[in-house]
Amino acid sequence: MTQAKKKTVLRKALLRAFIQLLFFLSMPGSFVAGFNGVKYIFRWIGTGEMLQLNSFVKTLIGLSLFTILFGRYFCGFVCSFGSLGDFVYWLSGLFQKKILRHKKQYRFPMQILPWLQLIKYLNLMFMVAITALGLAGILRGTSPWDVFSHFTALNLSIEGYEIGAVALAIVIVLMCFHPRAFCQFLCPMGAVFALLPMAPFGTLVRHSSNCIPNCKLCAMQCPAGIKLETDGRRNGECIGCEKCTAVCPRGNISHVGIKLYRYEAIGFLAKAIIYFVLGVYLGLCRFL
Repeated sequence: MTQAKKKTVLRKALLRAFIQLLFFLSMPGSFVAGFNGVKYIFRWIGTGEMLQLNSFVKTLIGLSLFTILFGRYFCGFVCSFGSLGDFVYWLSGLFQKKILRHKKQYRFPMQILPWLQLIKYLNLMFMVAITALGLAGILRGTSPWDVFSHFTALNLSIEGYEIGAVALAIVIVLMCFHPRAFCQFLCPMGAVFALLPMAPFGTLVRHSSNCIPNCKLCAMQCPAGIKLETDGRRNGECIGCEKCTAVCPRGNISHVGIKLYRYEAIGFLAKAIIYFVLGVYLGLCRFL
């Protein structure tokens, strides 16, 4: 990789980290609120009671519409649980390289990623079934993201959430061994987003005719191990981190039909502003 390309990668990484930190501090509960909307809808299906357009359902609708329009930008830039995963994997990389003297940071083999990604769909199906049957109470206190939500609200007590705290610790260990491990393999909201249809201009495309033969830099950098265009059936697994756009030596990866994306920083910031306004409207911002 040339020195200029390394600077481009670093610049985009710093911009993404800034946006992630902004949302981590201002809207850490977005993920939990959205998934509570999923559970509420299936609880309504199970009980047959009148559906109410409460804050959780509004958040789920808002997140879903945003994802349909802009791809999984929420996963790649906004979700605080995902940002935690990025930070943990970065720390793990420092430890492996500086202390253990590993030349390359460990990650799961690309060949097994499609199989591991199926787990989150099973996780979603299980939670939906339990909720629809009115048995969600048996899972109370076991959710790692509920414990994480308490911590981000500066509530450090785990009373009643001991199992959830252990689960969170296990998830954090898993995050050390693969980028976005929770998002890719366990996240029920990730399964919901991956199943949504997405507008063409919200997705990334690779112009393979201009690719360097056997390059694979985009797939190697991608947490989901996706080689765009070749893995079309798996493109829903893309979490929208856009690391592939930074490392591509020929700039072959872009958004469909929007010239603005020649300048990724503008695209990143524009979507951040749109989501921030949406989050304020939904009452997700802790400061407003």
